[in-house]
Amino acid sequence: MKLARYRHNGTTSIGRVEGDRLIDLAALLPEGAADVAAVLALPEILATAAKLQASPQNSVALDQVRLLAPIVRPGKFMCMGMNYKDHEEEARRLGVAIPTSQVWFSKQITCINGPFDDVHFPQAVERLDYEAEMGVVIGKGGRRISEADALNHIAGYFVANDVSARDWQAKSPTWTLGKSFDTHGPIGPWIVTADEIANPQELTISLSVNGQRRQNSSTELMTYSVARQIAYLSEVMTLEPGDILITGTPAGVGIAMDPPTYLQVGDVVRVEIEGIGHIENTIVAEPR
Repeated sequence: MKLARYRHNGTTSIGRVEGDRLIDLAALLPEGAADVAAVLALPEILATAAKLQASPQNSVALDQVRLLAPIVRPGKFMCMGMNYKDHEEEARRLGVAIPTSQVWFSKQITCINGPFDDVHFPQAVERLDYEAEMGVVIGKGGRRISEADALNHIAGYFVANDVSARDWQAKSPTWTLGKSFDTHGPIGPWIVTADEIANPQELTISLSVNGQRRQNSSTELMTYSVARQIAYLSEVMTLEPGDILITGTPAGVGIAMDPPTYLQVGDVVRVEIEGIGHIENTIVAEPR
């Protein structure tokens, strides 16, 4: 099931995608439900939503709505660094030391952006880069989750672009500042529930800039599987329903090109993951 947050005729709502239509779920939702995380937390609503059939009365054409970020204010937005074998190889060529354990950092939640919204090129940034990533939404919380049970804690998956200000990333060893500029966390286009992804470690993942393929890989090349990531992270912190994680990027980032090739105003960046969908964002100058 694909669950989306969207805007139509001035109203923001949550719906289920069925083919080329979006079935509105507003009548099923508790008052104050802000995003798709609210639906994922209510099994009875999920079950009812799955049975609905699209009709002119309860649905709208998908191309008539504006898709929004499906999760708006997660408790955590955690990010995995250096997690694809092909990305490690290009890092070695740049003289970057490869970590011997999982590397985690956070993007601040104010960076979250819609799947087709503009991404700002900040006035304070010189080197703007992209990173195609698969995202995970936690459904069942927990601490010290076992690797064997980890996938059972996932509510769904989404597409993400970990937009990175490389010059600001280099200013701090935590990377957080360079990863957290406003609009630099486009996610979506919806949440695909976990039952539709049989194995998150066998999906193609790609990114293009202005139609030119820059990244083209598979999640099977992750150094640490999604299950291992959840197990490792939950040794430190309690993962809660609605938390989101992004799971690393493959080779082909702009900083590793020869010469380095960064994003420019006017570029259109598209990220696509098999079985989940795609997001596409235009780089625009930050409004003054």
